Amino acid sequence: MTKIGLLSDTHGLLDARVFEHFKNVDEIWHAGDIGSIEVLQQLREFKPTRAVFGNMDSGDVRYTLSEFYRFRVEDVNVLLTHIGGYPGHYNPWLLPMFREAAEQKATNKGGIDLFVCGHSHILKVMYDKTWQFLTINPGAAGKQGWQTVQTLIRFSIDKTQILDLEIIELDPK
Repeated sequence: MTKIGLLSDTHGLLDARVFEHFKNVDEIWHAGDIGSIEVLQQLREFKPTRAVFGNMDSGDVRYTLSEFYRFRVEDVNVLLTHIGGYPGHYNPWLLPMFREAAEQKATNKGGIDLFVCGHSHILKVMYDKTWQFLTINPGAAGKQGWQTVQTLIRFSIDKTQILDLEIIELDPK
């Protein structure tokens, strides 16, 4: 079993409570708009970290990371990006990737089981029946933006199962 700590949209602010909430995870995923290379370095020094750059990231963050990150944890195929959307409202440039992943899945050659994005600052967890994957947006862990509460997500992956999903609300910003 692999325990994951998921966050997005820190915008240069890494709240100290992230370390407490993620102390028992195996790895951290950041879905973009990190805000500074220092935030990325702090996460990487704390736990193994997978991340993508967001539309507000520049400089070292953008040069260090990619826009899309496909990887596998246990038996779950993951696509991580910043600007993604949600079921029925995805950004159009993702659709060719989703079609290719659906073909891969149909032939047991991969695909996408879990789609993770940020950007909207709106926490959403939804299963997409059309593309047959779970979509997660952890909301925003930083204080920049219109959201009223900073949010994080923890969950576990056990073989093909995504389990024990917890939404963590930090104090109102």
